Amino acid sequence: MVLKSYAKINLTLSVNKRLKIGLHNIQSIYCLIDLYDKIFLKKIKNTNSDKISFNGPFSKDVNQSNSSVGKVLSILRKNKIINDYYSVKINKKIPVFAGFGGGTSNAATLLKHLTKKKLNESILRKVSKGVGSDLRLFFYNQGYQKNLKSVIKINKKLKFHFLLVFPKIKSSTKSVYLKVKNYSKFEISVKKNLALRSNFINLLKNSKNDLQSIVENRHKFLKKLLLSLSNAKGCLFSRMTGSGSACYGVFVNKNSSLAALKKLRRKYPKFWFSIAKTI
Repeated sequence: MVLKSYAKINLTLSVNKRLKIGLHNIQSIYCLIDLYDKIFLKKIKNTNSDKISFNGPFSKDVNQSNSSVGKVLSILRKNKIINDYYSVKINKKIPVFAGFGGGTSNAATLLKHLTKKKLNESILRKVSKGVGSDLRLFFYNQGYQKNLKSVIKINKKLKFHFLLVFPKIKSSTKSVYLKVKNYSKFEISVKKNLALRSNFINLLKNSKNDLQSIVENRHKFLKKLLLSLSNAKGCLFSRMTGSGSACYGVFVNKNSSLAALKKLRRKYPKFWFSIAKTI
């Protein structure tokens, strides 16, 4: 069995308060994109342990002894959702510690496949606690995260083209959130604000990622990178995703993103680049 585990992009991200449990409550419009890891899944017999391995361009950055995949399998087995043990091989094409949610996506993809109709809120909460609060994002291709426990599906599928840039700077989510001092709110009506594409794009342009300035202060070149993206022909706006350090530009079409890719790759030859689109 081969599963595709898709990356996510935060089109907006507002941090509005710190919760008593230590996490921050956020609101975000997000989408999944066609950048994905491949998960090769197979039942194994006559064993009492899973065999989990990683390969691919970003496999060396994964904590293989404490992976999100291992945590999901353990939680499902403890709750008697599964009884079998598995061989899980993951080809990591999504940059790690970049803001694309690759590890959580791996967990969510495996969770959906193994539970099917057995998944309930109790199990979802346990897995979220174990692997990450953004787990719920990966159940919808496009959505609005109202808070840590509520994600609203965006039914009207809006197509976007992206140029993705990863400066190969590992950004710790925990350390970035510890630097948050100012809070904001981002309340929207999915039916009203997202009904027209033009209104949606204007909403996104006038929004921001509250974590971006924190990462920019740590890595001064990030502002220049985002400006280079914004100034590219056909770019609607540029932004950092999640807690970074990966950035993206939203383009009017694929050809514009490809043209920008050629120019920016010459300017930043050591960075990782990819084009992508919404799924």
